[in-house]
Amino acid sequence: MCEPYMEGEGVEVVEYRAMDISLKDLSKKLQEFASARDWEKYHTPRNLLLAMVGEVGELSEIFQWKGEVVKGLPNWEESEKEHLGEELSDVLLYLIRLADICGIDLGLAATNKIVKNAIKYPPKNIF
Repeated sequence: MCEPYMEGEGVEVVEYRAMDISLKDLSKKLQEFASARDWEKYHTPRNLLLAMVGEVGELSEIFQWKGEVVKGLPNWEESEKEHLGEELSDVLLYLIRLADICGIDLGLAATNKIVKNAIKYPPKNIF
C-alpha cells in the first residue's frame, strides 16, 4: 500500500511512493476533491470527456516534434519526464472520474477488455 508523508510548515504535502494505489482509491480521492470544492455539478460525462481530450492534446504536444522516442526516455531531461508524468496523470484522473460518474468499474472493464482481446487476437503458433 502507498504510504503518504507530510512536510512543510503548516503545509501538507502528500506523495505516494509506490504504484500500489488502486483505481478505487483514486476514484474516492477525486470524488472527495470535487465535493470539497463543490465541483460535482460540473462533472458531467460530457464536461469530463472534453477536459480529458484537452489533456490528451497537452500530452501530444510533449511528443509532437520529438520523432520516435526510445523506451525509458534515456535522453530526456528530468524536468521533461516530470512534465510528461503530470500530463499522463491529468489524462488518467479525468478518465477515472469519467468512469466513476458513468457508473463504470474501470478496473473490471479493463480486465474484461484484456480477456476479449486475448480471444480476438490469439498468440501466433511458432511451429
